[in-house]
This record gives sequence, structure tokens and C-alpha cells, in this order.
Amino acid sequence: MELQLGPQAEAFVRLYLIPIAWRILGAAVIWLAGTWAIKLLRQGLKRFMRLRTIDPTLASYLDTSAGVVLQLLVLIVVLGVLGVETTSFAALLAAAGIAVGAAWSGLLSNFAAGLFLLTFRPFRVGDQISAAGVTGTVREIGLFVTSIDTQDLVLTFVGNTRLFSENVQNFSANRFRRVDLTMQLPPAVDPELAAGQLLAAVRNVPNVLVDPAPSVEILSLNNAGPLMAVRPFCRSGDYWQVYFDTNRVISHLVPR
Repeated sequence: MELQLGPQAEAFVRLYLIPIAWRILGAAVIWLAGTWAIKLLRQGLKRFMRLRTIDPTLASYLDTSAGVVLQLLVLIVVLGVLGVETTSFAALLAAAGIAVGAAWSGLLSNFAAGLFLLTFRPFRVGDQISAAGVTGTVREIGLFVTSIDTQDLVLTFVGNTRLFSENVQNFSANRFRRVDLTMQLPPAVDPELAAGQLLAAVRNVPNVLVDPAPSVEILSLNNAGPLMAVRPFCRSGDYWQVYFDTNRVISHLVPR
């Protein structure tokens, strides 16, 4: 026994149900194909970032962001196939983005600065830096803040905006550093003789480099006598040891 449809039912099926079914089928195909394509694109992006040795934090953010944006584009296409007006939907997303951006402007600026720090690399984890009024060793570069262990071992969090917008001194970027110290001589002391004795003593300080060679020169003259500049070089990690040991040498050689 066959089911017979009246003329009105056949017209309803032909004009409404069949087009809707095709739209749903097309939307499902687009969604599945888009999801599959996004998966392939993200795998390719991960492989590219791994070959380029991009920072893992930045790579994870880029991968997640790309997935969200691409999935959103596929959703807009699916809604368009289903007959939903996507223009108003896109406008709604734009308005929501503007509202969120206005509410979180400070947070988003730190976020953007964090991306630039991870991309341009003015410093790395483990580097000794001075920036935004903080001097210490970088423990972690986050997307919003960077954590720094100060020289007295206080963990300090600095917003990435300040680190990116202000001057940053990276003490670990070069292979060696110069230690700048001074020694005040009395007027009666021969500065050339004192410079020779001091230079010989500084060369014996542990971890003072031979190349670049240390120097002892007359920096200026004042009422108390010649002021000597004592400048040994050392590797960045040995800075404070050389600094204090050289000070100790100077204190032992100061004429009484």
C-alpha cells in the first residue's frame, strides 16, 4: 500500500522540505570538511613552528588562536548555507570584540606585548636584565606578565607592556661584561706606580679575562688626588664574584 500525498503536501515537500534537507546536508558536509581541513592546517602549522623552533608558549597560543578563528569562519559559512543572515552575526561578533577590548584594554595590551616579547626575544628565560625598575633573573615569560627573581631573591611580576615599552638592559646577551670600579689615591702617591701594582693584582683575581684585558687608568683629578678607574672584564655569570674580589684587592692596596 503506497502512501499518497495530496497536491498541497507534494508542493510543501518539494518547495520547503527538500530544500531544507539539502541545506542541512550541505551544512553538515561543509562542517565535516571544514573541521577536517582545520585539523590538517593546524598540523601543518605545528610542524612549521617546530621546524622554526618557535617558543612553545607562543606556538601553543598561535595554534589555539588559529583553530578558534578557522572554526568560527566555518561556522559562519555553515550558517550562511542554512539561510541564517551572517552579516548581522559578523556585526555582533565585531561589537562583542570591541566591548571586550574596551573592558580589557590593559590586559590585552599586556597580552600583545607578551606576543612581541616572545617573537622578538629581547631577553630569554635565565637572562639577567634590568627593566621597569626591576633588576634580576628572568624566571618565566608569560603572555601577560613576566616573572623576575631579583638579586635579593624576591619574585617580582612585571606587566609585559612595561617591559616592551621601556628600555631593557640584558646583562646576559654578550659573552662578557666590564666591571667598573674606582680607587682614590692620595696626592703624594705616584699614580703610575699604583696603577701598575693594582693591574698586576687585578689580573690575579679569579675569572678575570685576559682578553679583553683589564685596565687601570686615571679617571679624573680632584682635591683628594688622582681617582683611578679599575676595569676588569669577566663572563656575565662571574660578574658579582669579580666585582667583590676586585673591591677586596683595591681595599688592600689603598695607601694609608
